[in-house]
Formats: sequence, structure tokens, C-alpha cells
Amino acid sequence: MKKIIFLFVFLFHFCGFAQKTDTQVYESENYSITMPNTWKATNDEGIVNIFPTNQIGAVTISEYHDLALPKTEIKKFILALHDSSDDEDKIKSSGGKKGFNQYVYEYFDEKENLFWLTKVFQKDKELYIVSINCQQKYWNGNYMKVFNETFDSFKIKK
Repeated sequence: MKKIIFLFVFLFHFCGFAQKTDTQVYESENYSITMPNTWKATNDEGIVNIFPTNQIGAVTISEYHDLALPKTEIKKFILALHDSSDDEDKIKSSGGKKGFNQYVYEYFDEKENLFWLTKVFQKDKELYIVSINCQQKYWNGNYMKVFNETFDSFKIKK
């Protein structure tokens, strides 16, 4: 019985004192993304970079409207973004929300020691590119978790 009480007290304190990262929402006219409130966001001519203050990586968002890029060329376009010689089959595609097709690509840049995770959302002539780039030595544990949480919080408003 003492063990059960001890376990209950331990779990209660653990859950009660577990820290959750405070967040803030970055809003644009067409999308939103939730990021840790200690991170910074810059908007350089429509390309948004969201990053921790130690700058070990970033989530980058680009949006294009009135871009006539056929669906048959999207995978080639994604590979060209990373200057990758990977096969197009490495890019996963699926139907997304709000009529957008979603493409996901993971890439490791051996020259720069950067891990990349890219999502592309396309519908008609609209295209959103959301990427994580992170130095390889930090792509583990908490950084990977926080980058992925930020990355996965991206929402198109339209």
C-alpha cells in the first residue's frame, strides 16, 4: 500500500511540476503557426523564419500565389529546392485539408550537416512551403520535439 501511495504522490508531483513551453501564435493573412514564445520570427520579403535564439535551426515558411506549377512537377521542384539527387519516390504525398495536396520530404545535407524536413501544400496556383532545417548535432531530444511541434502547428486559413 505504501508503494502505491508513493507512486501516486510521485506521479502527481511529476505531472504538476512538468514544464510546458509557453507559446505564441505567428499570424499572417493566409496562415498561422504556433511557436515557443522564446523564439524569434523574421519576415524577409514574405519569407518567414522562426528560430530559437541560439540559431541552431529554423522553421521557414514561403507562400506563392498565382504560381502555375503542375502537380506532375511538384516532386521535381521539391528535390530541386534541396539540390537533391534522391528519387521522387522518397517524397510522400497525400490529400490534405481544405483541398490542398500535401507533400513531405526528409533530407540530410551531408555537406552542411543539416537535417531538413519539408512540407509543401499545393492547391490550384497556391503553394506553401514549410521547412525545418536543423544542425545535425541538435536534431535529437527536445529540439527535435519543439521543432516538430512548431512545424506541425502550421495551419492555412483559407
